Amino acid sequence: MEFWNYATGKVAGTVPIGKGVDANRFDPGTGLAFASLGDGTITVAHEDAPDKFTVVQTISTMKGARTMALDTANHKIYTVSAEFGPPPAPTPKNPHPWPEMKPGTFTLMIYGQ
Repeated sequence: MEFWNYATGKVAGTVPIGKGVDANRFDPGTGLAFASLGDGTITVAHEDAPDKFTVVQTISTMKGARTMALDTANHKIYTVSAEFGPPPAPTPKNPHPWPEMKPGTFTLMIYGQ
């Protein structure tokens, strides 16, 4: 995960994260940054100084829980996913098909203080 200083246009710091990042959020009230990943994790990093960031936690979520929202009023993050079946066979028209969601498995996950 990269942290940018928009005043200078330069990278202020980085921390390692997993694969398949979809969303990043920063909570200025807590100094925590979040990266949600399709591998079923959320990386949480703390801004120790304007140019120093440290990973403080890796949260396990459901695989595919990449879309994420942050409520800075209550310092909670929200993500969603579901259970998926096997992907259908590839076709010339759809060489990389997505697996279908299993009915009734949609899950909202809430993390925070």
